[in-house]
Amino acid sequence: MIRKKLTPRQKMINLMYVVLMAMLALNVSSDVLEGFKRVDDTLIRSRDNAAAQNKAIYDDLEAAMKQNPEKTRQWYEKAQQVRRMSDSLYQMAENLKWQIVREADGKDADINDIKGKDNLEATTHVMLAPGVGQGGKLKKAIESYRDGIVAMINDEQQKALIRSSLTTEVPNKAKMQGKNWQEYMFENIPVASAVTQLTQLQDNVRHAEGEMLHQLVANIDVKDVRVNQINAYVIPNSQTVVRGGKFSAQIIMAAVDTTQRPEIYVGNTLLKSSNGRYETICSSTGDFTLKGYLVMKNGNGETIRREFSQPYTVVEPSATVSATMMNMLYAGYQNPISVSVPGVPSNKIGLSMTNGSLTKKDGGNYVAVPSKVGEDVTFTVTAENEGRQQEMGKFTFHVRKLPDPTGYLQYTDANGNATRFKGGRISKQAVIAAGGVGAAIDDGLLDIAFRVVGFETIFVDNMGNAVPEVSNSASFTPNQVTKIRSLTRGKLFNISRIRVVGPDGIERTLTSPVEIIIN
Repeated sequence: MIRKKLTPRQKMINLMYVVLMAMLALNVSSDVLEGFKRVDDTLIRSRDNAAAQNKAIYDDLEAAMKQNPEKTRQWYEKAQQVRRMSDSLYQMAENLKWQIVREADGKDADINDIKGKDNLEATTHVMLAPGVGQGGKLKKAIESYRDGIVAMINDEQQKALIRSSLTTEVPNKAKMQGKNWQEYMFENIPVASAVTQLTQLQDNVRHAEGEMLHQLVANIDVKDVRVNQINAYVIPNSQTVVRGGKFSAQIIMAAVDTTQRPEIYVGNTLLKSSNGRYETICSSTGDFTLKGYLVMKNGNGETIRREFSQPYTVVEPSATVSATMMNMLYAGYQNPISVSVPGVPSNKIGLSMTNGSLTKKDGGNYVAVPSKVGEDVTFTVTAENEGRQQEMGKFTFHVRKLPDPTGYLQYTDANGNATRFKGGRISKQAVIAAGGVGAAIDDGLLDIAFRVVGFETIFVDNMGNAVPEVSNSASFTPNQVTKIRSLTRGKLFNISRIRVVGPDGIERTLTSPVEIIIN
């Protein structure tokens, strides 16, 4: 005979959590990268356990097919279809993990020993590179698989769980930023995070596959336990628990007789629970195993005893605080900050800050304004856990002065696009049309405008003498405009000593001039 259904998909979803960060950081701390590795290891264990359970069901179906092909064939063939679909998406995710790791570490890369965990370019190249990026293909594959599995399932709750675990929906905030699913998932994230997300996808696939197999098995009664296939099972809410949290599990015997309940022993102690629920407060971290046995009588009055064993892990409280635009904070500037705690919704997360002011925005997003250059700031994250506030971690960032901006002339090109000219050849008309000088930090990571309060132009007269002209604003003076108009093709002049004031209120004089050659 064939064994009874093991654990429902909805009881396994809590195994899977991934640190969600909205981060375009230049560097990621080693603690966060190690956190991704720990989460990936947990997901791999969950994935492999689900795969082993699925294999047992396939083996049972194979045996049932040999014993009674007439009764089993329809469901056996559907099971093989599910296996092909699941293996295809699983292998696609596995191939993408290897591509990303090889992009970061080279052809000798080892996915189990990633060197470039903090590489922010490898994932973007593999998943989003124009023409060859795999992100769009992965999205279509997930949607095709999800829709195919859901179409086979009758139970609406199971359908909803599978749609949720394999969703490709883009959050509203990402939609407002013009991002599609693949950009939201894979743009500028470290290799460690990308590998963890793809492992989570593999885990979701194996659990969705298992939900489908359980339904097929139920349709043909191949797990009929009325003779001798009674087994004990432990169904935990989660196999990973934060220290101070509660481990909760449902302990049942398959094919329970409604006229009698089994006696449940944890260790050698009888569990005094009418519904078989076991709970204990987890006060220390590490790997633990819930062991015991069930005792009940069968129809002949004989005593049946079944052992059970369920591993679970207790981890330290963890959280992530990241500066979403940079890898450090800038004094006097409104630095975007995001905070997340695995498994905790943003409305139950608190954040405080030293040596500056903090303003909450939407979700887990904040704006932090450090008060002083060189004075580190520390963020403290708290989360509501079992009805009480628990500290989840402290994060320290260095504070520095905003870097110097770059001076430029802004004009509108022939296509109507605003263009920042930072030196070189340009037409006289474009220079005059610019009307003056601007300055900003626009290095691809930051785009921060500075206010120009003055600058100097250096022209060379016919005798070879340098003739300075000073403006005490951002605009060209009439004398400067006159001299610019008098320049002929090939002549040059410099804009130097540009004085600017940034968002931090600090006035500075830029050392790099803007050299202009009349085209």
